[in-house]
Amino acid sequence: MARKYAELRAQLSPEARARSEQATKDMIAEMALSELRRAMGFSQEGLATVMNVKQPSIAKLEQRTDMYVSMLRDHIHALGGELVLIARFADRDVKISSVSGPSTSKDAAA
Repeated sequence: MARKYAELRAQLSPEARARSEQATKDMIAEMALSELRRAMGFSQEGLATVMNVKQPSIAKLEQRTDMYVSMLRDHIHALGGELVLIARFADRDVKISSVSGPSTSKDAAA
């Protein structure tokens, strides 16, 4: 006989519930672009319409292992999100405020 999820969850210890919730958060925190698109309720065709491109462009983008930050930013923006870049170091995380071309000697002096 099938049991309701709420009943099964109620039988879990607080520690087991916490582990389960953390595992869920971890899975959501790491998604491929195609998984993210589906989770946000978009088809490739629907996202292509929002981005004003053709559907094959979305399929290609989702299969890429390397892309421009601007392409990724546009993709995330079309899904209703904001791309935030974080540089992770041993002692701290640094949010990258802008990504531009190579620095000039003027930039290096600043």
